[in-house]
Amino acid sequence: MYYFVSDIHLGLQTDGDPRRKEKLFVEWLDRVSADADALFLVGDIFDFWFEYRRVVPKGQVRTLGKLAELSDRGVRIHFFPGNHDMWVRDYFRSECGVEIHERPELLTLGGKKVFIAHGDNLNVGRRPMLRLMNAVFRSRTARWLFSWLVHPDLALAFGNRWSESSRKAKSVTKTFCGEQEPQIGFARRFLEHCDADYFIFGHIHCLEEYPLDERRRAFFLGEWFENPAYAVMDDRGEITLKRIER
Repeated sequence: MYYFVSDIHLGLQTDGDPRRKEKLFVEWLDRVSADADALFLVGDIFDFWFEYRRVVPKGQVRTLGKLAELSDRGVRIHFFPGNHDMWVRDYFRSECGVEIHERPELLTLGGKKVFIAHGDNLNVGRRPMLRLMNAVFRSRTARWLFSWLVHPDLALAFGNRWSESSRKAKSVTKTFCGEQEPQIGFARRFLEHCDADYFIFGHIHCLEEYPLDERRRAFFLGEWFENPAYAVMDDRGEITLKRIER
């Protein structure tokens, strides 16, 4: 079985009791690990993450410990950083045994070709400001300058304040817009020159299965603010979206 989850935003202070959500996530990790061949963390697992060479953000110790435990037990864990946790270095790999994917990937799982991406930087060619922000924030040079010029306490305070103001400015959930979603446009263009059976995205906080044609599907993994959810691929290569009872 393969499990996919995204947009948990661990550590967000404006989301009720942050520790309660973390405990729910850890319980979910423990439960699905019983039959998981691999676990895919598809971005924005953390609401803000900036990793220095010798310093990592305070908090989420239960999550980090559980990921390390599962990896030690032989569960393969793949992390596709999102726009909130893109500034990872080697901590997850060296300390937790998690494989980091800095770019989208087309993988073969359960006999199916599965394209996996958080989805924040797809199809941004016609949105110059968003394209510029993606280029700056994902720049290795910007990351290096930030780590050398900004003290960790200031960096984390800035990141958390930025994230919280963004969350207050817009709803945590949205209405799914079908063909108007940038990820759907990306998927259709991708299929013009490559084949894939499934596309799996996070980012937009919608839990949706969207048909691209008779065979191909795009799946959106929802959010963990109001309706925690995930996707699972069974041994036949079928994907199901599921909600978690809180």
